[in-house]
Amino acid sequence: MRGLRLIKQMKRTMAERLRPCQRSAAGPPVADVPSPSIIFFRKNATDVANRCAMRPFLFLCLTLLLSQCGPDNTAYRQPSPAADTIARDITTAQTKDTTATERTPKVYSNERFRNVTVERLGEHAFRVTGEGQIFEAAFSWVVEDGHNELAKGHAMTNAGAPEWGRFDFTVDATKQRTNSTLTLILFESSPKDGSRTFELPIPLY
Repeated sequence: MRGLRLIKQMKRTMAERLRPCQRSAAGPPVADVPSPSIIFFRKNATDVANRCAMRPFLFLCLTLLLSQCGPDNTAYRQPSPAADTIARDITTAQTKDTTATERTPKVYSNERFRNVTVERLGEHAFRVTGEGQIFEAAFSWVVEDGHNELAKGHAMTNAGAPEWGRFDFTVDATKQRTNSTLTLILFESSPKDGSRTFELPIPLY
């Protein structure tokens, strides 16, 4: 389509150039009027000049726009001191909450034991504290890895049932397999057959 328009424009230009000769042969000369082709070229020249004049302005606008953008081509905003302070306070509060949660030991309970917590003293040593409502104030414990009993013993509360007596003892148990999980089980032995009753399992590590 563009080629057809150029061909038509060339035909009109040739016709305009031949028209003065035809007028001079037919009669007296008339005033020379600019041909459409000349007007067309003058208009194009004016448009080109206007575009060239706009280029420095457009370049300046583009430079100012890019100067306000960050490395990711997004507008960069300088954070205000107040926003920095709020963000710092939120981060500090979250860190304190996480630290407090990590330091707060988990509490275990059942029908015979309550408020039982475990504190790690060393690589294999643990301190166990809590309360028990135990017949004759005596109960037992064992550490298992799911297959074997690695440690076991007995402990006492400072008061027998029906009172809730406090107890505090230490456990030392080493893993036989690195991928195993050790579990401490508190229980009361049945006075009839010595079987475990009221077992309270507590994961160690």
